[in-house]
Amino acid sequence: MPRSRPIPSGYLLAAIVSAHAEEDFDAGMQINMMGTLNVLESARALGTKPVVVFTSSVAVYGGEVPDPITDHSFLNPQTSYGTQKAISELLINDYSRKGFIDGRGFRLPTISVRPGKPNRAASSFMSSILREPLNGQQAVCPVDEDFLHCYLSPRRCVENLILGAEIPEAALGENRCMAMPGKIWSIRQVIDAMTAVAGPEPATLIRWEAQPDVQRIVRGWRYDLRPEKSVRLGMQTDESFEENIRYYLEDDRP
Repeated sequence: MPRSRPIPSGYLLAAIVSAHAEEDFDAGMQINMMGTLNVLESARALGTKPVVVFTSSVAVYGGEVPDPITDHSFLNPQTSYGTQKAISELLINDYSRKGFIDGRGFRLPTISVRPGKPNRAASSFMSSILREPLNGQQAVCPVDEDFLHCYLSPRRCVENLILGAEIPEAALGENRCMAMPGKIWSIRQVIDAMTAVAGPEPATLIRWEAQPDVQRIVRGWRYDLRPEKSVRLGMQTDESFEENIRYYLEDDRP
């Protein structure tokens, strides 16, 4: 797709993560919802209609919405975090409709293998069960090996977010928010991918310990996503989870 000329833009990625927002409702509302509103008001005050790229989450889906999840599935979050992200999406759309900003929002799959340390996201284990073993450390998997989820590597996510800022406004349509593409893998498949790239030793460092609080949150998320709009706009996925492992080793491994 042809890209528009460079224009001032900013990325709104800041948030407290899922389990934290569920535990501390007030903090989630103040940071995830009111924080987004404050950023949008600041962008509006510039008077230049800046591009604002917002990172939302697949946690906006859930409940009784039928599978598969398409571009026209309604949002039905089952966590406070998902609700705060859904509200922020509505604000992105309305501020764009009013001409205050040129907003666009992308619902991220779980980004893995994420560098750094474990955080309070319910999905944190989806990186830590790979990252820590690849660095010779033990990790805990709180779900069964058949747990399915939608993944995207950090490298592809960054590429897609850069593209997201460059998409011409006219190509976005009336709904500025959409799912970023990812691929569905089971826990067993992502561990097997790690073994295929790094050998059998890392997988021996994973302990299987059920954590009901984490399971309750992540099993409420939806993973059968069919994001045709973002694909049509040029966003890409990883071809295999082996790519996710290799990208971590190349880009982020200490």
